[in-house]
Amino acid sequence: MIQANGTRNEALRAVLLVMAGSIGVQVSAALALGLFDSIGVLGTSALRMIIASIALCALLRPKLRGRSKEEWIGIGVYGVSMAMMNIFLYLAIDRIPLGVATTIDFLGPCAVALAASRRVREAGLAVIALIGVVLIVGLGGEFDLIGYLFALGAAVSFGLYTLLAAHVGKSEGGMSGVALSVAFSAVLTLPFAVPVVGSVQPAQWGILIVSALLGMALAFFVDTLAARLTSARVVGVLFAFDPVIGTLIGYFWLGQTLTPLAVCGIVLVVGAGAGIVWLAGARAAPQDPGELVTLPLSADSDPGKATP
Repeated sequence: MIQANGTRNEALRAVLLVMAGSIGVQVSAALALGLFDSIGVLGTSALRMIIASIALCALLRPKLRGRSKEEWIGIGVYGVSMAMMNIFLYLAIDRIPLGVATTIDFLGPCAVALAASRRVREAGLAVIALIGVVLIVGLGGEFDLIGYLFALGAAVSFGLYTLLAAHVGKSEGGMSGVALSVAFSAVLTLPFAVPVVGSVQPAQWGILIVSALLGMALAFFVDTLAARLTSARVVGVLFAFDPVIGTLIGYFWLGQTLTPLAVCGIVLVVGAGAGIVWLAGARAAPQDPGELVTLPLSADSDPGKATP
């Protein structure tokens, strides 16, 4: 019973962390909205990534030495997933409705949750969360093949991000690896930042900094910490809170309409999150096969230091 309660408490903390990250993402998106016309969507995203990497590296002070080859691979791939899920999602939103792009994007972590589920009930909660997301964001608009391909690219990247959040968070280097992943992601997005940095007005830098700290630095850190506490399977379902928070912020802050279907979707997502927390406490097994991604070991690696 003590073990079950401990696991359930960790899952509850993961819920709060993911919700904090979702609030940061949605608030930062609302703040950055006015920058898109002058800086561009990709330019804004790239500059935010650079600012976030500087903040996290200054805060966590990650060490470059003493990390295994496998840990560096995880850090690098995690950084790639961060960059690609942002780039692909913004490219998709430019061509297809936001609701369609958001729903397809969530297929990534939903697929991770389904693949890692050990029980029918766990898989069912992932499906319920997906249905909730569809009800919240809605569907519609004309079919755009390129836009859908971009959205699928975002989904694959988001799924990889979900898996690597657990791997990097539970690695020997700890949470400092997140800072290196964001720094690697910032380097990848430099081609989008360099052409627009000169056009940023002094007043816009304040918005960029706040947006980067909330929507990227905070979000990446708490997502990884949530996966460290639980597993990729759990956070894969919990990421459904993103559109929930976005809808509520739109309703209370921006004065947007909250439809009955969206309310039903919110109830489903919250119910799926509560179910995940309850099942986490009901698990008796000490090891969850969905917790970590096992990366291949090199010939000269020490098996005793490998990620389980």
